[in-house]
Amino acid sequence: MEIQQLSLDEWGDALPSSGFEVFHTPAALGVLDDHADGDLRLYGGFKGDQPVGLFPVFVQERAVGRALLSPPPGFSVPRLGPLVMPASPKRRKREQVNGRFAEHVLDELDIDASLTLFRAVCPTSYPDPRPYVWSDLSLDTSFTYHLDVPDDTDDLLASFSKSLRREIRDGVDSDVTVDVSKEDGVRTVFERTRERYAEQGRGFTLDWGYVSDLTRALAADDRCRTYVARTPGGRFLSGIVVLYSNDAAYYWLGGARTDYEGTSVNSLLHWHILRDIAAGEPRESVDTYDLMGANTERLCRYKSKFGADLAPYYALESRGPGMTAAKTAYRLVSR
Repeated sequence: MEIQQLSLDEWGDALPSSGFEVFHTPAALGVLDDHADGDLRLYGGFKGDQPVGLFPVFVQERAVGRALLSPPPGFSVPRLGPLVMPASPKRRKREQVNGRFAEHVLDELDIDASLTLFRAVCPTSYPDPRPYVWSDLSLDTSFTYHLDVPDDTDDLLASFSKSLRREIRDGVDSDVTVDVSKEDGVRTVFERTRERYAEQGRGFTLDWGYVSDLTRALAADDRCRTYVARTPGGRFLSGIVVLYSNDAAYYWLGGARTDYEGTSVNSLLHWHILRDIAAGEPRESVDTYDLMGANTERLCRYKSKFGADLAPYYALESRGPGMTAAKTAYRLVSR
């Protein structure tokens, strides 16, 4: 296997037709490269001319050492990490490709160098992190909710909890309007989300320049939509920014709990998003709604009402006594 560093155009040519997440797209990576610290390196593993593995990594050089990150922190990128695309369906061949690609990439990155931190959060499509564990990286498992979206929205609605069905029907019967908005809607969702975080005493790491650049770049390829709910008089109630890979729609930003005359506005927003996915809008190939996280008990009480499936994903990180001190020093410098 040969490892090559790719340009964004070459990366786009090497991406498979499915199995990657929205932040693996060249448009999203280009925006991250503009806004995140460090040098974006796009590694491709090739067997002849055939790409069999891809791994985007941000390399940050610090006074306290070197950080290898996929994704970079602070940009609301839930997962990035490796993709593997072995040509053979046989398990032995797939494991062989995955193992060799991991070995070659880690060697290329020189993760064993002194004061080098490595952290990758893998996509949900990545099934086998064992080669990285065998290279002495620690493994942590997290979860998100994946909701399969059939063409028949009546069947979909019937699969929801009784309380969620009632909230959606009440919303549909109300005079709340839901529309797909342009950039002014994105800005309003961003500002309301920032205000909500401040009210809760939580840190909000996103800045408007990044959100604007990302949503514009993705919208140009039908990979971003912003749904906005308003009163009959046009007053903003709530909104959700949705991002799209080839397989899934991602509930990315917004959606703070909002009620209007007893109606749950967010349940209505999610329902409009789901109906559009079922109708093939904006991308015909999308058949999954990623509710973005199933790791916070308080939030899961609501998300579980959709009857979605738990989807695991893996985080890989340097470990050892020396790394504990290096991580602390790196976090202090990063602030």
